[in-house]
Amino acid sequence: MAEAPAPVTAEAPRPQTPMVVNCVAYSNQGRRVGDITIDEISDVLERPDQFVWVGLHEPDAQLLDKLQEEFGLHDLAIEDANNAHQRPKIESYGDSLFIVAQTAQFVSGRIEFGETHVFLGRNYIVTIRHGASLSYAPARRGCEQTPDLLALGPSYGLYSVLDFIVDNILPIVRNFREQLQDLEDDIFQDTFKRQTIRSLYELKKELVSLRLAVAPLQDMLNQLVRLYPGLIRDEVRPYFRDVSDHAIRINESIDTMREMLSAAISINAAVVGASQNEVVKRLAGWAALLAAPTLMTSWYGMNFHQMPELDKPWGYPAMIALTVSICGGLFLLLRRARWL
Repeated sequence: MAEAPAPVTAEAPRPQTPMVVNCVAYSNQGRRVGDITIDEISDVLERPDQFVWVGLHEPDAQLLDKLQEEFGLHDLAIEDANNAHQRPKIESYGDSLFIVAQTAQFVSGRIEFGETHVFLGRNYIVTIRHGASLSYAPARRGCEQTPDLLALGPSYGLYSVLDFIVDNILPIVRNFREQLQDLEDDIFQDTFKRQTIRSLYELKKELVSLRLAVAPLQDMLNQLVRLYPGLIRDEVRPYFRDVSDHAIRINESIDTMREMLSAAISINAAVVGASQNEVVKRLAGWAALLAAPTLMTSWYGMNFHQMPELDKPWGYPAMIALTVSICGGLFLLLRRARWL
């Protein structure tokens, strides 16, 4: 009879390749047993009282092939994991799940997107990060600090990862809301700024991209709440429901801001048009003021023998007074009509 594999005991961390962030074995009581190597994964999986949590960062094809060998992963799932540009989705392959979630974070003042691929089995969870994505070390530490919850198994680890992804989107949404408030203030400034239009368009474009990342999470989380009884423990389903509520709130906030941005763009165009109309009205008003003396003085540029002020000593001052009176009357009339 074949001997049972020796239990993995706690020990100092073993060196891993740069692509392997961590590879840890946990007991079914939620206690950290110890770091293991990739080659030892299959031995740990044979133990009914332990499960494995592996974290990878942009692994190459050779490492993924090794993982497929250790975990017995499906060929199609490994093929998708090799390609870092997958749409958010959740797929079932027998006794395992393959999940793709988009991540977002601010890099140098701009939002950038990445991907996280997750393999989930009865006694393992594998997370693979691509692109702009923060390390899941805080989520792992949070699980280790609550062993009674980590005892729920890999499905609780999956909840921690998805909750970490959604929680990291919340500050981005708050930042977008603050940007929108600043841009709304700029819209009603007296001076037109072309940069305001550009900023409104850029913000709307980023909100559309963020919505494409968040919206599929709702369907994925709803599936995790209702389906996959062999992989998702019933005790963990309320936690997925909580993450789903957060994702719905984020998605609603994004939709609200998109509507406000569309309104802001329309209002900005209306404000610019109204401002241009004001300029045209003022120009027309001053043109009317200049037209009156121009018309009257142009008469005297003609070769008339009989001019009103030539034979009257008060004719010329009277003409000046009449011109000033007409211009003053026009000025008051246009000022009252808010053309000046």
